[in-house]
Amino acid sequence: MLNALRRKLRHLEPSVRALLGRTALAGALPWMERHALFRFQREPLARGVAAGLFCGLIPGPLQLVGTVGACAWLRGNVVAGAVTTFYTNPLTTVPLYVLAFQMGSAVLPGEQSLPPFNADGPAGAFSVQALAEWMQALGTPLLVGLPVLGLVLAALGYAIVQALWLAPVLQRGRRLQRARALRGTP
Repeated sequence: MLNALRRKLRHLEPSVRALLGRTALAGALPWMERHALFRFQREPLARGVAAGLFCGLIPGPLQLVGTVGACAWLRGNVVAGAVTTFYTNPLTTVPLYVLAFQMGSAVLPGEQSLPPFNADGPAGAFSVQALAEWMQALGTPLLVGLPVLGLVLAALGYAIVQALWLAPVLQRGRRLQRARALRGTP
């Protein structure tokens, strides 16, 4: 399973490099190569996933730029980080922002109430302007809650990648212990 995941991530690497080549980061690709930001090992993958989960909460097109910067700072895998940012999309933004608002409300003193969400425009259809106004009405609890939620998600993502990577090693160790016990060797 892990080898299949590694192959899939390596398969995505050329398209991520091409995407980076079309952005303002195109000049940074040689630097990224020198700093091994495309390594497919346990620690860089875990750091890349953590960076992607944290930076996925950044609004709009700055997610990828933020993820590449965080991966460069943390020496994380850029491909894993870039792919991980896709957990935020038009379907997940509102629930994530509500969760961030709740986390920010829990951290801040006083009581904050969640403003009602109504993203209908003048014709009853979805309106980006109405969504932006609702996000602005979330105010300080959202501003505090987004980094808190990002840190929680990053820590969980890092731990999950570490656990998934080490699970086969632990299973192999258990099998070896059972085999030694059956043979009667210490």
